[in-house]
Amino acid sequence: MATKVSAKQAVEGPHGEIGLASGERVAMRMWRNEEPNADKPVTRSEHETVGYVLSGRADLIVGGETVSLAAGDSYLVPAGTEHTYRIHETFTAVEATSPPAK
Repeated sequence: MATKVSAKQAVEGPHGEIGLASGERVAMRMWRNEEPNADKPVTRSEHETVGYVLSGRADLIVGGETVSLAAGDSYLVPAGTEHTYRIHETFTAVEATSPPAK
């Protein structure tokens, strides 16, 4: 069965993420208009994350390595790896997580 989730009706999560379509093995979410900031808290997740930057600029710090991100870039955060983001310019990205982020 197909599922549709409209961004207008999507629920905001505890960290500001917008929950999009989700299945048993993969889920999507959007970080919309994240404002520039110093480093967000470092986190470690049991899910793998791939993302695509729609607008803005940020540094993704993964396992001590810094990767600069801008519109049109995609990225991977391996499961179990410590990471954080430093947002330089209002940032919007769509991510998929597997298994689904909780």
